Amino acid sequence: MEVRRAESEREERVDNPSMTPGADPRAHSEGGRWRRMDRGLRTALLVSAAALLIHLIPLFLPRNMPEQELAIARATPSAEQRVHFLLPLREHPKATPADLREAAELLLDGAPSEAYELAQEAERRDPNAVETQLLLARICDLERMDRCVSSALERAARVAPKDARPDLLRAELQEKDGDVAGAAESVGRAYGKTPADPLVGLRYVRLLSAAKRGDDARNVLHALEGHIPRARLLVEQGRVWTREGRDAEAAKLFRKAAEEDPRLAVAFFELGLTWHRLGNEEAAEEALRQADKLDLADPKALAALCAMQLKSGRINDARLTRMDLERRFSGQPELIRQSCSIP
Repeated sequence: MEVRRAESEREERVDNPSMTPGADPRAHSEGGRWRRMDRGLRTALLVSAAALLIHLIPLFLPRNMPEQELAIARATPSAEQRVHFLLPLREHPKATPADLREAAELLLDGAPSEAYELAQEAERRDPNAVETQLLLARICDLERMDRCVSSALERAARVAPKDARPDLLRAELQEKDGDVAGAAESVGRAYGKTPADPLVGLRYVRLLSAAKRGDDARNVLHALEGHIPRARLLVEQGRVWTREGRDAEAAKLFRKAAEEDPRLAVAFFELGLTWHRLGNEEAAEEALRQADKLDLADPKALAALCAMQLKSGRINDARLTRMDLERRFSGQPELIRQSCSIP
């Protein structure tokens, strides 16, 4: 009996070191903690390895579908690296025109020449796709191929005569080149095709106003009544008056818009700018601060406030506004530098 009891005690000491005479119980506690940490670390490593394997699997599978190349290219950071995966799609028999257009889009910023080759192949496979012609026009504009831009836009209008997109793209390119009157004409054609689209209508209004065609802009705004909220309509009407230098009339419209919709930040922003031009600095600051409060993600109101404070010689106030800008919009240093450069 004594022998069996001694053997049993030895087994317990082996299983539980803290029972060993002279053993420190803290050592057992520390050992358990390390074992638990080891298990957690092993679990984390296994999860990470599994995730890595899932992402690597597509690279080792036979790649005979364009979708696989596109998926890899989307996960690739630069256009130069994407070229390796995407350019071979030109000769891929299963690549659809939509696949080729997406591949070209992925190469636009950094490899426009290769994007052009892919877009040309998309056109060869489907000559009647207006999306391909619009893409070709954008690529040609990047490459400064003016004749190519015009040809692509003409083909787009020919294959889709009721589609407003060719006119809108033409207007975008014209406006970028400083041809405001031409852009207004192009958007006018687009508006004629989509009179119920308020976004096209508002763009048309702004271009008409910029081209000093205020009466035409007001007529379009009148036609848009019922298609956009009244407060927004009042803001656009006020902007037309502002373009014509009639700030007193514009201020009334902006104030009315703010009353109609107290949450419309742009109404307070435009009101603040107008009060400033009219010399009412206190009302201008109040309106700009309200605009900032209503749209905390937009730095324009604070930037305008800082520029206004600098213009009126309130350097200390401008410093405080700049500190607020730097704290909230640290990712936009150029905007802060341009609008709030403290002497």
